[in-house]
Amino acid sequence: MYTQLKEINHKPKTFEFYTADSLWADPHTSEQMLFYHLNEEVDLASRNKVFIEKSINWIISHFSIGEQTKICDFGCGPGLYTSGLARTGAKVTGVDFSKNSIEYAKTHAKKEDLNINYVLQNYLEYESEEQYDIITMIMCDFCALSPAQRKAILEKFHRLLKDDGRILLDVYSLEGFEERTEASLYEHMQLHGFWSSNDYYGFLNTFKYEDEKVILDKYTIAEEEGSKVVYNWLQYFSEDMLLNELKNSGFNVQAIYGDVAGSNYSKNNTEFAVIATKQ
Repeated sequence: MYTQLKEINHKPKTFEFYTADSLWADPHTSEQMLFYHLNEEVDLASRNKVFIEKSINWIISHFSIGEQTKICDFGCGPGLYTSGLARTGAKVTGVDFSKNSIEYAKTHAKKEDLNINYVLQNYLEYESEEQYDIITMIMCDFCALSPAQRKAILEKFHRLLKDDGRILLDVYSLEGFEERTEASLYEHMQLHGFWSSNDYYGFLNTFKYEDEKVILDKYTIAEEEGSKVVYNWLQYFSEDMLLNELKNSGFNVQAIYGDVAGSNYSKNNTEFAVIATKQ
């Protein structure tokens, strides 16, 4: 037991392990994520309904989206943004590797007669001959990627964008990093059965990496037949940190906002959003 507890409380190197599939591709947890995506009152897997509607309206207006606009949403989930954007007549593609979310999105699009191209794939592996006017990555998905993955995804955006194309993404700020604290928690059926339909015990270790400005929520799930570990990494950014990453991948930042609904930027925000263009 001592050895097991030592391993549970071990702090790995930043982005040493990548287990996104444990959230999005596992049948049970992806179903749980879909439930939270569709909960209109809370900001968990997706933001609340009021914010999403405000955000969609701002994106449509700011980018002058119309029937000729080609958009790709990376990490589209069940299509909460893609559906709203497609109602303008825009040509919309959504990429996600949660089967449950994509199936829901396709069913919803069919009911509304929306012409949306949904792709069931890890967006790190997505390639297309299509060239887009706008690429979005929303709900701070960019922060869950390692430095190497972020570099690769930005290079992909650069290839997939038209010469005058733009990207919109949001990230967690250093103010948000300062609000996080290290913790060790233990709970039976942690998160109300989120991790498994079987009986389990959940350990949550939150680690802060001060130099890298990274937070790790490390979940160890112990069931009768075995255990698994899920690593939820989050990179936090200063304005300069994000601008430098974008610049090194061939982008110029056009504007900075407080969120993807176009609110005013403040250094007190726990998140912020950027629009960037190809250099």
